[in-house]
Amino acid sequence: MIQAHKVVTIDYLVVDENEHLVDSSEGREPLTYLHGVGNIIRGLEQAIEGKKAGDSFLVTVSPEDGYGEYNPSNVQQVPVEAFGSVEKVEVGMSFSAQGPDGDIPVTITAINDNEATVDANHPLAGKTLTFSGTIRDVRDASMEEISRGHVH
Repeated sequence: MIQAHKVVTIDYLVVDENEHLVDSSEGREPLTYLHGVGNIIRGLEQAIEGKKAGDSFLVTVSPEDGYGEYNPSNVQQVPVEAFGSVEKVEVGMSFSAQGPDGDIPVTITAINDNEATVDANHPLAGKTLTFSGTIRDVRDASMEEISRGHVH
């Protein structure tokens, strides 16, 4: 049964509120993670708690239990020259910016004249997501996995 400190393996499919495919394990390895330590979003983790291998799941996760609300203050204008050694700065590029608590991933969403718009919101922030899938396996985590907080 899925509970804290279990290693869980799932096959999954994720769609947004417009039924657009966001992610899927189809054609790839299933997702394997350590349950109860924040390795997946809270809404999905809570929804599959207590399930066992072979069980299916279907859950809709709100932004607050997923990737958070979209925060407009996480969008800023930055001079293109701030990207220094990058030969050509383009929309869609991702970088790490230095924040007060360490590195923050940012994505360039627009370029106008000599300024780039960078967005530090997670790409799925503000989105309601629906997850469906099957629990493939549940096992006890090793002491090493528990101490490191992730699966080996």
